[in-house]
Amino acid sequence: MGKIGFVGFGEVNTPIDIIVRKCKKAEAELLAEGLSLVSVYPVTDDYEEKDVKKAVAALKTEELDALVVCIAGWIPTHAVVKVTEHFRGKPMVLWGLCGWIEEDGRLVTTADQAGTTAIRKTFYDLGYTFKYVYDIIGKPSGAARVARYAVAAMAAARLRHSRTGMAGYRDMNLYGTQADGPSLKRVVGTEIETFEMLELEQRYQRVTAEEKQAVIDTAMAKWKFLKPAARESMEKAAGYYLAARAICEERGYEAISLKDVDGMKKLLGFPPAPIFMLLADEAGLATIPENDCLGNVTQLMVKYLTGEAAPYLEFYEFFENSVLAGVPDYVPAAVVDGDVTVMPAAFGELSEGILNVSRVKGGELTMCRLTAIDGEYYMHMVKGFGKTPPKWEEAGWTQPAPQLPGLEIELSDVPDFAEKVMCQHYVIAYGDRRELIGDLCEILGIEVI
Repeated sequence: MGKIGFVGFGEVNTPIDIIVRKCKKAEAELLAEGLSLVSVYPVTDDYEEKDVKKAVAALKTEELDALVVCIAGWIPTHAVVKVTEHFRGKPMVLWGLCGWIEEDGRLVTTADQAGTTAIRKTFYDLGYTFKYVYDIIGKPSGAARVARYAVAAMAAARLRHSRTGMAGYRDMNLYGTQADGPSLKRVVGTEIETFEMLELEQRYQRVTAEEKQAVIDTAMAKWKFLKPAARESMEKAAGYYLAARAICEERGYEAISLKDVDGMKKLLGFPPAPIFMLLADEAGLATIPENDCLGNVTQLMVKYLTGEAAPYLEFYEFFENSVLAGVPDYVPAAVVDGDVTVMPAAFGELSEGILNVSRVKGGELTMCRLTAIDGEYYMHMVKGFGKTPPKWEEAGWTQPAPQLPGLEIELSDVPDFAEKVMCQHYVIAYGDRRELIGDLCEILGIEVI
């Protein structure tokens, strides 16, 4: 959990007890939202600037991910800027509180919005990255919106130093799964590091039979097998999982992709679905196949924002009011409705592997995808509603063909989505997460489409 600075302002001539009371209430609301705060208030425009110096010193005791500038009453702009300039590189929330109604109907105000309206354009002119939130008498406070932006700021801070591991590169010579390293580092921060599949194989060869058996007896024992899988398939899944996990732990990777079709399947003769399942469920990593660089980064963005698994789905069919989105391999256990269900199966000329055929949770969801166009980054996202699809199969599987994991996702405007679609892989966040993802994109300077 990152730290958020909370600094409450009020003019020196306003009754101090009112400013303290309002700031204390706002602070408590943010704590109730789950934020970890470094708080200092009241900060006034006292002539000797003792409050300003006290605030700066207090806020510098911790490394902050964002700053909440809480305006509890009128405050001359200079007093605020003398604090915020020390943190100009941090995302900020300009939060104006509000007055109240006395029992006799009188409205009492400390001119909070006089303060915020004097400051808002100044923040803009100074080039700050900030969100403006104001409270309204008689309405719920803006604490939830402030907290949401703070969560986005914490996610942005984590992304700045995040790393993903890519075994091989550009599976199937696809274009849409590639990424430009320098621009991605500049805008988002994520470092995509590649390692050779030879290293994965070498590490696999060093995994002992006892280590493989331990994975089979614990992690894989959680799966419901529709029919028994070959012993060799079970051992390969466990061994390659342990090899990949060791690489990720040593290098601090929080997401991973493997060269799937032209790598694991073609060269090693083993479809990697159960490896991805184990990496997602046991190691807690974001996983996506086929060297999908920006897919991995989108997963990290969603995971940092929500704290939840960020599965990928790919598109099979477009309908008039919905899309069929599924996967030909696996989904993480966190999005499974019921038991994690698997079966041995083969596709075309590929070797038999362990295929996930679990039922996927439905409900309100957000589909999103980070993309780059002419060197600029964009986030395409849309709200939908997922429901269990009709019985379907992908041609090429051994018969009887498996029911692949997937959802029929209802969209408000399928043609508009299709005109903007950026890749075959999209990342799923449950619930309407558009505002939260939008806040992160705003902080990073990524346009939402």
